[in-house]
Amino acid sequence: MNTRAKRLILPLGVAATAGLVGAALQAPAQAAGDTASDNLATSSIAAKNVVAYWLNQKAANLVNASPYETQVSAKHLSKGGPSADSKPGTVPAIGDEKKSGGTSKNVNLPRTTGKVFFRGADGRPHWCTATSVQARYRNLVATAGHCVYDTKSNKATLDRWVFIPGYYQGKAPWGIYVGKTAFTHYDFDVYEDGDRDYAFVTVYNGIKAGGGSNLRDTAEWDWKQVDKATYDKYDAHIRKAKAGKYYIIKFTDVGRLGDNVGGQGLAYNQKLGKYVYVFGYPSGSHPDGNHAFTGQTLKWSYGKTFAAKAPSVKAEELQGVKSSFTGEGSSGSAWLLQYKSARRLGYLNGVTSGVSDTDGNGRIDTSVSPYFDGELYGVYKAAASVWSGSIA
Repeated sequence: MNTRAKRLILPLGVAATAGLVGAALQAPAQAAGDTASDNLATSSIAAKNVVAYWLNQKAANLVNASPYETQVSAKHLSKGGPSADSKPGTVPAIGDEKKSGGTSKNVNLPRTTGKVFFRGADGRPHWCTATSVQARYRNLVATAGHCVYDTKSNKATLDRWVFIPGYYQGKAPWGIYVGKTAFTHYDFDVYEDGDRDYAFVTVYNGIKAGGGSNLRDTAEWDWKQVDKATYDKYDAHIRKAKAGKYYIIKFTDVGRLGDNVGGQGLAYNQKLGKYVYVFGYPSGSHPDGNHAFTGQTLKWSYGKTFAAKAPSVKAEELQGVKSSFTGEGSSGSAWLLQYKSARRLGYLNGVTSGVSDTDGNGRIDTSVSPYFDGELYGVYKAAASVWSGSIA
């Protein structure tokens, strides 16, 4: 895989457009070989050893993880924008296959959104935002491509990848979901195409190390006696030996991701000019030094999508939305179209790949995402039918 520069804060040009949202589910033509996939954790033992990295020393790596670093670029304006490559379509959210939700004036935060944690090329723990989406086996996570595929070294994927919906200060209310296989567009995997900066990751069933959600409470961990050969296969942080007997942590299977938190629908080839909610964990400062977000809690913004182009990256079809989300941590934030606050469900129609200060006043004012087109739908379809299973 080629080396690519991180690109979260970027110069941006915008051009407004308007249109209607299509509702028909139409599968566009998808050229063979457009989807690239890479394994993250290929066995139960490998997945448990990934969890061990995050549980080590009372979940120190989780608690001390930093938002994925960003790159600041000078302001530059230009025109550009996306166009649909086939008919518009939608995939319903989990639970909405035969339903339509009501309306609500309150903004209830989606249970589907959380943080993805991974070890970066610098050897340190980092995180981005991600969300659960509809899939045949209810096991699929969507995020930015650069939150899965390494953007600094030549290594194909970021290491020790896990998704924790609703994560907060060492707590995993719905368990830890270890990434199994990552799917992205071939052009991002090989050519670093910014129009394809998205990824779908299948995850194993969620697990817990004990009865509670607090990953730092080691007193709650359960242990299982095993033979020496089995003991030797596991990371030292999830095993112990005592009086000639060998033990490993007894993980509890908490079930499939989509069964626990739901899954957003998917919308693609939609005309621009419609409102979306953006849900994510922004962190870091604005260019003027104002530290507006901590990254500790899920935040939202609301705006109308428009065509955008960022000359600093290799991208021709981007969409933008006005948002004050700063760059660190907001990578992978979910753009939800037709979000029903009462049911906490909508249609995923973007994932934040960058942010920009478009008027040069020192404050981030715009988030951008790859335009969700038929090529994205093809990658999604390849990932959405892949089984992952349990590791407990």
